[in-house]
Amino acid sequence: MKVIDVLLDIASKVKSNLERKRLERRWIKLRQRGMRLGSDVWLPASTWIDPDYCFLISIGDHCGFGEECLILAHDAQMDEFLDAARIGSVTIHESCHIGARTVILPGVEIGPRTIVGAGSMITRSLPPNSVCAGNPARVLCSLDEYLEKHRKKVRLGPTFPCITSESLPEDRKLIVESVGKKSAYVIGGRSAELIGKGGTPRTP
Repeated sequence: MKVIDVLLDIASKVKSNLERKRLERRWIKLRQRGMRLGSDVWLPASTWIDPDYCFLISIGDHCGFGEECLILAHDAQMDEFLDAARIGSVTIHESCHIGARTVILPGVEIGPRTIVGAGSMITRSLPPNSVCAGNPARVLCSLDEYLEKHRKKVRLGPTFPCITSESLPEDRKLIVESVGKKSAYVIGGRSAELIGKGGTPRTP
């Protein structure tokens, strides 16, 4: 390996550690400013949190957010005309999973164990134990129906152990070939996170 490659690898690890520390510091600051942020939450740096009204936002334990979500607790679009802006609480109960680039507007409550599809616009409250998506987001099915559908597919396979970008080329090749025919599943990612071996940093 060339010296430049070694230096770049070291720089990459340092950058990764700094990003992790910055993320952890952000979680601390949000809590200090009054936001309720549960434990075991994946809240990536790209999730935009309403900075002035984060104390109106509550996120329960075990939630997860895809990249580039927006959580808004105020709406100032009429401010020029009324000299007033609307504010509203946002409550995201435990075990909710919000897809990438979802927008959550003020005044909504997302019931526990709710999955929201990527790119959704949440303009009104969503019920617990449901799978929702769309603009505006609406219920597509119950969580039980969704999970049962995927349980059947997991049983039929193909399945693979949870892998990383460091996986062997032959393992990656096998996965590429498999998903060319139909969807596949990786097993064990959540279990790895629960014992501290997952790759997703989560709130304490």
